Amino acid sequence: MKYLDMQGAKLPALGFGTWQLQGNECGRAVRAAIEIGYRHIDTAQIYENEAEVGRAIAGSAIARKEFFVTTKIWTANLSPGSVAASMEDSLARLRMDYVDLLLIHWPNPEVPLAGTLKAMEALMRNGKTKAIGVSNFTVAWMRRAVEEHGAPVACNQVEYHVLLSQRAVLEYARAHGITVTAYGPLARGKLTNNPVLAAIGKKYGKTANQVALRWLIEQDVAAIPKAARKENARENFAIFDFALSEDDHRAIAALANNTRLINPVFAPQWDAA
Repeated sequence: MKYLDMQGAKLPALGFGTWQLQGNECGRAVRAAIEIGYRHIDTAQIYENEAEVGRAIAGSAIARKEFFVTTKIWTANLSPGSVAASMEDSLARLRMDYVDLLLIHWPNPEVPLAGTLKAMEALMRNGKTKAIGVSNFTVAWMRRAVEEHGAPVACNQVEYHVLLSQRAVLEYARAHGITVTAYGPLARGKLTNNPVLAAIGKKYGKTANQVALRWLIEQDVAAIPKAARKENARENFAIFDFALSEDDHRAIAALANNTRLINPVFAPQWDAA
């Protein structure tokens, strides 16, 4: 496993995403991921699977401190008076005393950002989370959090894959010590048969998806692919025994065509590619 330095914390570069996994399917998938070796597990209040994630972790033979667990505050819970209560609810469902990273799931222009961040910082001081961050934040929103409000933003989780350039977000994040985590790193199945990725993978005995994930972590970006099937989770995990060449990186970077797969009506005005 490769680890990223997230403002002093060790973040496993490859994590296990749980969006759209619920009930028994989620529990089975997380247990399988833990057996394979995943220790970075990502969930969120809106996923309605924190309880399943918590049971899987608690039921493993592995100490809580060995896991890196992320959850996210939904937009309805971002008011300063709701942040702490929603955190307690999440911790109860997760069966945990703390999470490693707490994120604002989406920016909400109707709720003052300063109040949300202050409430999250209080949770960090009280030991409920080890770090705080954001998700789906553009450069403008990151600038508000970091430069206007002085928040210790440790991470920005965004959609990022070979078909979508996030150059602006990456440049700002790197300049301000913010780790970027890529959700949807396999473009929701659109990369499996990509000829460029497949040709690169053939050189190393790897699949197109493995190349896509390797490309991300070689940029010091964390990736959290979801996998309902154990064989897919195992394939995603097997990316630490090869390295891409400079030519590979150039060929992969050329694939970006501004394909954005997650774009709800409440999304912010995205940065230009």
